[in-house]
Amino acid sequence: MQWWQIVLIVLAVLVLLLVILGLVGRKLQKKTSQSQEIVNQNKQTVSMLIIDKKKLKIKESGLPKAVQDQIPKYLRFRKFPLVKGKVGPKIATFLCDERVYNDIPVKKEVKIEIAGMYIVGIKSGKIAHPVDPKVKARKEKAAAKEEAKAAKKTAKANK
Repeated sequence: MQWWQIVLIVLAVLVLLLVILGLVGRKLQKKTSQSQEIVNQNKQTVSMLIIDKKKLKIKESGLPKAVQDQIPKYLRFRKFPLVKGKVGPKIATFLCDERVYNDIPVKKEVKIEIAGMYIVGIKSGKIAHPVDPKVKARKEKAAAKEEAKAAKKTAKANK
């Protein structure tokens, strides 16, 4: 076999893999958009007191057995963001969207959007926005400089 024949075979296999990945990706994108439409149709705004939030495996979550059985097998070992909250008189555990999980404050009353047992978004309440590490570092440096200036002034005053 010539070297150019081997190169052609490798290129053909790579092109075939790219076509297959494109088809699978398009199919997954259609499924995701359909499920997102269903969630958007069924979402409701509810006032909830957030008791606790954790990332746990589904087996440890305390969710009903029917909910645990609906989760695909390849996702059962993954940790999910879970929120324990009080809606009216009932305390329940909810699955949460990854993007919303970090913004949910603990031990606060918040209006959220839910679709079944899934928290889709936050409508109102005191949302805990994460602080950018660069901004936090700048503020700490400025505070350190102020402390150094104050220490110099007290040292001069003591002399």
